[in-house]
Amino acid sequence: MLKCIFDYSISILLLLFLCIPMLFIWIISTIDCKQNGMFIQERIGRNAIPFYIYKFRTMTGNYKSSITTSEMQISKFGSILRKYKIDELPQLINILQGKMSFVGPRPDTKEMYENLTENEKLFLSIKPGITGLAQIKYKNEEEILSKQINPIEYYKNIIWKDKVFLNNEYTKNGSFKNDLKIILKTLFT
Repeated sequence: MLKCIFDYSISILLLLFLCIPMLFIWIISTIDCKQNGMFIQERIGRNAIPFYIYKFRTMTGNYKSSITTSEMQISKFGSILRKYKIDELPQLINILQGKMSFVGPRPDTKEMYENLTENEKLFLSIKPGITGLAQIKYKNEEEILSKQINPIEYYKNIIWKDKVFLNNEYTKNGSFKNDLKIILKTLFT
């Protein structure tokens, strides 16, 4: 209950405070990427129910893979948004919709969940989050993937499996106190 109150109250406050800057970011991103500055993609949420996640667009052209991105596609303004995680701000709307939380397993695309065993799907029993243990550990995920010969296979076989493990550990041991620690680690790492 405390987590729910925290999520809704903080997201409302942040949206009220950031609504004008977010509008300007949306406009600049639209101009910079030459398409709608809001990126909307289907992700898998609590109880494996699909929902649409909102982010500021940071890439030009069409996404070739939901797993990796080419540095060549990231726009100039988009690189700034990504560096400071500003592209995630529209997910405050997802929190108000009750689809996400500040802390939880990061929602991914349907293709990533297809080969999970029932035991590995434990984390699907809770709301996904903007940040979590896996986001802290893999804060430089794009850099790691850029050094791989086959980044998609590396993600699926190494990073994704570790993220599933971390997400399930969070699901088993999560608490509001741990959430606050994860938020602080996210802000200061």
